[in-house]
This record gives sequence, C-alpha cells and structure tokens, in this order.
Amino acid sequence: MSPFLRIGFSNFEMDPGLEYHQEALDPYCAVYMKEAVNTEKGQVYKQKKPTMYPPWSATFDAHVHGGRVMHVMVKDRTAELKCEATVALDSLAARCKKESGKLELWLDLKPQGRLLMEARYYVEVSDATGQADGDSEREGLFALHHRRGAIKQAKIHLVKCHEFSATFFPQPTFCSVCKEFVWGLNKQGYQCRQCNAAIHKKCIDKVIAKCTGSAIDSKETMIHKERFKIDMPHRFKVYNYKSPAFCEHCGTLLWGLAKQGLKCEECGMNVHHKCQRKVANLCGVNQKLMAEALAVIESRQQARGGRETDVVAREEGPVGVVGRPGTETASAAGGKEAPGVSWEGPAMARKPALEASEEEEEEPAYDFPRRDRPKFSIDDFVLHKMLGKGSFGKVFLAELKRSAEFFAIKALKKDVVLMDDDVECAMVERRVLSLAWENPFLTHMHCSFQTKENLFFVMEYLNGGDLMFHIQKCHKFDLHRSTFYAAEIVCGLQFLHSRGIIYRDLKLDNVLLDSEGHIKIADFGMCKEKMSEEARTSTFCGTPDYIAPEILLGQKYNSSVDWWSFGVLLYEMLMGQSPFHGRDEEELFQSIRTDDPAYPRWLSPDAKDILIKLFVREPEERLGVKGNVRLHAFFGATDWQAVERRKVAPPFRPTLTSPGDCSNFDKEFIDEKPRLSCADRALMNSVDQSMFRNFSVVNPGMAHAAAAAP
Repeated sequence: MSPFLRIGFSNFEMDPGLEYHQEALDPYCAVYMKEAVNTEKGQVYKQKKPTMYPPWSATFDAHVHGGRVMHVMVKDRTAELKCEATVALDSLAARCKKESGKLELWLDLKPQGRLLMEARYYVEVSDATGQADGDSEREGLFALHHRRGAIKQAKIHLVKCHEFSATFFPQPTFCSVCKEFVWGLNKQGYQCRQCNAAIHKKCIDKVIAKCTGSAIDSKETMIHKERFKIDMPHRFKVYNYKSPAFCEHCGTLLWGLAKQGLKCEECGMNVHHKCQRKVANLCGVNQKLMAEALAVIESRQQARGGRETDVVAREEGPVGVVGRPGTETASAAGGKEAPGVSWEGPAMARKPALEASEEEEEEPAYDFPRRDRPKFSIDDFVLHKMLGKGSFGKVFLAELKRSAEFFAIKALKKDVVLMDDDVECAMVERRVLSLAWENPFLTHMHCSFQTKENLFFVMEYLNGGDLMFHIQKCHKFDLHRSTFYAAEIVCGLQFLHSRGIIYRDLKLDNVLLDSEGHIKIADFGMCKEKMSEEARTSTFCGTPDYIAPEILLGQKYNSSVDWWSFGVLLYEMLMGQSPFHGRDEEELFQSIRTDDPAYPRWLSPDAKDILIKLFVREPEERLGVKGNVRLHAFFGATDWQAVERRKVAPPFRPTLTSPGDCSNFDKEFIDEKPRLSCADRALMNSVDQSMFRNFSVVNPGMAHAAAAAP
C-alpha cells in the first residue's frame, strides 16, 4: 500500500499590519518536493521531481514517505514577493488521519503571509506487477482513481488595451475612474491584469485611458498621445500621509508610517511607488465626465444622421470636460489648468467599451414556451442526500412533496457566481438544459428557480451513477460496453453541435446512467452557444486531462475540441487509464501537445484507428470535423437508427432497489448531511438580483407534478 496526499491551495493573504507590506500582484505557488539525502556533512534535502505550479483551487498528489518534505513558495509577477514554508509530508499525513482523512489549515509563511491549504489522505493499493517505486507513483497519479475538476479561464474584458477581469476585493478599494469605493457584491469590480487599475463594473464604459502596461513610454501610451492629443504627465513627489490614504490607480491602501506613496503636485493624485509607472498621462482629466460627454456627442451624431459633425465637435464640445482645442474646464481638470489638451471629436467615433473574450450576444431562441406555468420553490422539496459538490455549489437528491417524485437539484451559490463573473455561464446552462428536453441522451431539466442566495436547477434523477463511479469498480469497460456508451455519447454531442453548441467538458464524471443503463450527458456550465460552422471562440476551459491541444496553444477553436475530449473518454473506457500523463498540469499539457498515447497489443485495430484519428492535433483534420464518426469501422456493427430511438439493449444495468436509491454515488458525498451552504447576509443584501432575471422557468411537462395533491 502506498499512501499519498491530495493537496490544494485556495487562498493567500498578506500581513496587513507590517511596515514592509506590499500588495501581491497575481500571486502564484511554486511547489518543490524534496527528499532527505545523507551526506558527509549530514542530512540535506534535494529536489528530484520537477517543480509544480498548481493553479489556485486545483489539486496535486504527493506520495508520502519518510524524509520527504514539501517546500512551498508564493511569488507574484513583480518578482518582489517571496514568501515560503516547508512542511514534512509524513507529519501532514499524520494530522490528516487524525482529522478523518481531511485537513484544512492556514499555513504560515516567512517572512510574511499565510496560505490556505487543504489536504486529503489516501491509500493506494498497488497491483502485483512488481512496478518500480517511480512507476507506481506515476501510475497512481494518472490511473482513473479520482475525479478531476474543470477549469475555466477568467473572462477577460478588453477595453482600451486593458485586460480587465472580475475581482472580489478583500479590502476597501477605490475605483480609479469615479473615485468611489468598490464595495459589495453588486459593486464588485474589475482589475486590469497588466497595469493593475481597479474599477467598478459599472465604470467599464467610462475608461478612456489606454493601458500603460508597466511603462509610461509603452506603445499603447504613445498611440494614446497621438490619437487623442492628450499628453499630461503627472508630477509625482514622495509624500508623508498623516492619515489613511488610498492609491487612486490600483485602489488599495497606502501602507506604512512614512513616505507611504507619491502625490501629484498638479492634480493631487495619490499612488503607490510601484504604481507610478503604470499611471496614464491624464493629469487633471476626469475620465468619468469625459466619457459621459463623449457618449452625448455620439448619440447626437447618430440622431442627426452624421450631419454637421464638425460643428458639433467644435461648438458643442464635451460640456464640463473639454471646450475649444487647447482649453479645459475646471470641473474636468480639478480646478487646474491643463495645457496641451485638445480634442478631435468627430475624427474618433467612440467604439463600444466592452470587448469580452466571450462575446455578449442575444439569447438563442430555444427555451420552454412562455405560458402560465406553476411556480416552484425549495420549500416544495425534501433534500434527502448530497450527490456531489464543488466550488460551484452542491447537487442533492430531492423529493417533491406533492407527488413523491425524486429529482436531482443542483444549487449554485449566487455569491460564487458573481465573484467568478459567471452569471452568463449560469444562464447558458439554464438555456441548454431547456433545449436538452429534445434529446434522449442529454439530462432533462424540469424547472429552475432562485432564492436570494441560490440558483436551483431541478433535473431528472439519474440513479445509475456516472461512468467514473463504475469504471473505478471494474478498472475498464469491455469493447462491447465501451462501444455502446460511445455511440450514445456521439448522438448527444452531434445534437448539441447541430444546435450551434460546443459542450467543452466531456469526461467520465459528466456521463450518467439512467435506471435502464442508457447514458445521459450532464453539466452544461461550460457550453458555448451560437457557434456556426464558421464561428470560433478562444476561452481557455475544460478539465485538464481532456483539454484539446488547440486550446492549450491559445488558438481559436470550434466543436473540434469536443471530438478530442471524446477520444480521451473512449481511451479511458477501453484502457482504464488516461492517454496523456504528467506529474503536474505543466507536464500534462506538454504531453497533450506532443506525446502519442500508448496502444496495447490486445486493442482491436478498429479501436486503435479511431483513437489515432480522434487524437489528430490539426483540428480540421480530426475525425468528427473531417468525416462523420458514425461511419468509422469501430461502429461498423452499430445500428444508429436503433441507438437514436434507445432501442439497443444496454450491456450493463445498474443495481437499484428503489427510485430514490443512491448506492451508485460516491460515499464521501452521500454520507455528508444535505444542507444548503450559508452565505454572508451583509454580502447577499448587496447582490444586484436583476442580473438573474429570466432565470426561473418551468417545463410544461412538469405541470402535472405541480397539480398533484400534497
């Protein structure tokens, strides 16, 4: 038996009370596994494994043996932050065992900061093949013995060369545009990944300053100077603040007792020393007023059909912002003269401020028909068991009181959805679930509703469990069973593609069995809608083992990524292990980009051929994009018409004792009490509930359940 720890880091905090405190910019972890080695000078620790860089809230596995330590270092992109700690894995494993196998603690770092760490203790039973220690550790890491969570790149909003992403600010922060506090969930903001500027979400269309990156003389700043004729450098000098003050660029507190920051002699702007070279040359300009005035000009130009634009720009210039060329009013410049400013109004038509990496488009037309429908609430259900959970929320086995029917209820926490900027993802999932009713191989939704704290999806209860649960019990599926599941998955995938939807998270965990043994694809939170044959998208998302190489390479992609994931899933069903390996995500992604999977001799020629064609790294040449998967020899004996009608008898039927049987789900979830997570009331009171309008719907087919007597 080989014990190992599954470790994850989810949060990092600085020490706010220290004089040398500075804000961490995009902190990340580096993990070094070191072994004790005896030398002439005594015991020393040497690193024998590659350094790992685990993403926040992701996990990695570390085998436990005497003398092995984990050295953790937190750095940031300024190269100034360096906090570290060393933990002995055997002592950490001992603490985990005392805490029933799971431990959560704050790890103190030196010289400052602390790291929130979660560790789980597992024992891996090796087979009798006599593997070397290194091989058994590698096999243990990448055999199908654990579930793998999906990851998604934060949505990036491109505005004036800024790369804004949603940020939940843990401390009071000022908006660099309107100078008000960024505070409360509905007032949480965006922060630029390049220059670190903080703004309200509501102020994103008022940003007029180009992102300077990390240098005042950057290419973006020069373009800004040439196009807008605005070139007003600040005149910063070191300043001693006698009372608390905030940086007006990144919005956070100026720390220290003396010489905390810099103050502009002209406009009075306060900034950190580290932010000086990131501030745009807009001394005295009020971005908010200028942006509002530009919007007025644009609307007037549109109303007049573009006539007399020169007169509008020259004589009706931005009221309270910029008048005639070379002058500026006091309200925009803070009461100070701002020489060198001119405005070429009509020469620059204002572009839409929001250019997100996932374009915001009109909702697709599919949905349940709008008619008088019964309403449901969480009080209509009894929560019996918890079937699964993740960072998004929880899935429960629930019984509808008035009809005694069983359903699976997925509860999303609104605060998490808002903090992750995933409101649109929740709405996409609701719309795809509404569409899924048209296909027998997609999980069906009966209704959706919401409370002040949660979003709820009420779906059919698939009591057969998922393919990950079943493959863990039998190691791998035989050829007949793998072919059956693969054929039904193809039907579900092709239906989604025919409706312009990329699934993007196909994996064993997301393929469930109903009571008869037919499959249903579940969890549509990663879907991308409105994808025609010509359309492409670029968001980095998916479950690491299943991510296609074009996503890893940062290329724009289409449904080709689903066929790569289908190849990984088919390989796992046939072989009982993943096709691509790595000790960490960096190694795994390199393997996906370059390695060829191993194909054992016993694998049938048709199975090997279809896998090879699904693992083609050129998306346009991959089977599914080039050619129809159904026509491959691997499916030569498949009656597709019978499959579509669910007339093919499943090769495996789950063992069930009742409609509410949950024996096919992981015990670690089933044994946990089915309770909704509590949210901070003060935070929830600030949630902008209008963001979730149109979320609640009811499938007409569920009307009978609402009408049933209690």
